[in-house]
Amino acid sequence: MQRAVFLDRDGTINEQMGYINHIDRFQMLPGAAGAIRTLNEAGVAVVVVTNQSGLARGYFPAELLGEVHAKMEKALAREGAHVDAIYICPHHPEAKEERYRLACNCRKPRIGLFEQAARELGIDLAASYVVGDRWSDVKAAVRCHATPVLVLTGYGKGDYQYIGPHQEVQPAFVAADLQAAVAWILADMKKEGTWPEASL
Repeated sequence: MQRAVFLDRDGTINEQMGYINHIDRFQMLPGAAGAIRTLNEAGVAVVVVTNQSGLARGYFPAELLGEVHAKMEKALAREGAHVDAIYICPHHPEAKEERYRLACNCRKPRIGLFEQAARELGIDLAASYVVGDRWSDVKAAVRCHATPVLVLTGYGKGDYQYIGPHQEVQPAFVAADLQAAVAWILADMKKEGTWPEASL
């Protein structure tokens, strides 16, 4: 079993644009690729878990989602970084397309995608971290016994100021951005004596 850092996509890795309904709307956040490269170099698996209800709502086709992820992976590769896997939830109870219209177990804060990743990639969820800009990411982390980290990019500042104070579950750390989140995570691993073997 390996540990992983699960990353939300929009607002965490790339600019929060609402629905990315055109390839030009996908823009990487400054420093995000370098942060992911740091995790790669430390031997930590990096897994993207993202809700994409725009697909269900008919705002963009599945082909565009594939193009966006290809653009992301190319941008990461230019910085010597990569993600180990990408898991998406395309569902919504009010989906335009019937095939996507269901109350699924994979839309965050539900944890179906995390459980799928754990099975397919051999990940120990309890030893892993979840980083995102929404309280749905924090809740998902707590539900799968991972450590939640909130970033203040994307919706993060608003969620932290207006949503967070009323929530029972709280992040273990609040980071300015993904770079700060990764620095804290690796320091936390080192403090707990669980620094990845690849970094020794």
